[in-house]
Amino acid sequence: MKKILTLLIMLCSFSVFAEPVWIDVRTAEEFSTGHVEGAINIPFDVIANDIGAITQDKNTEINLYCRSGGRAGKALRTLEELGYTQVTNEGGYNDVLVKMNKSDTKSESNNQ
Repeated sequence: MKKILTLLIMLCSFSVFAEPVWIDVRTAEEFSTGHVEGAINIPFDVIANDIGAITQDKNTEINLYCRSGGRAGKALRTLEELGYTQVTNEGGYNDVLVKMNKSDTKSESNNQ
């Protein structure tokens, strides 16, 4: 029993410390014109089939974006139906860039 408990704690800790996953749910053509650094391109209409290759951990933090937030919303619902619990629709690509720039600005001012 103690070994099982230890294993469960270890597995849970991997989820807590795992890096968030950024998924661009636009088309490959849209993705090629620009995307968030480190983002993975999985178009919204195939996300149910392809998410397992990225993560099977249903507690992974997943951030979705597209052009305006609509397709990211559809992908979010699909992932939630599959049991993923930490999924966020970050909106459109330009919205994400603005949020990231604000975050970078805050980090820079805190370091001064």
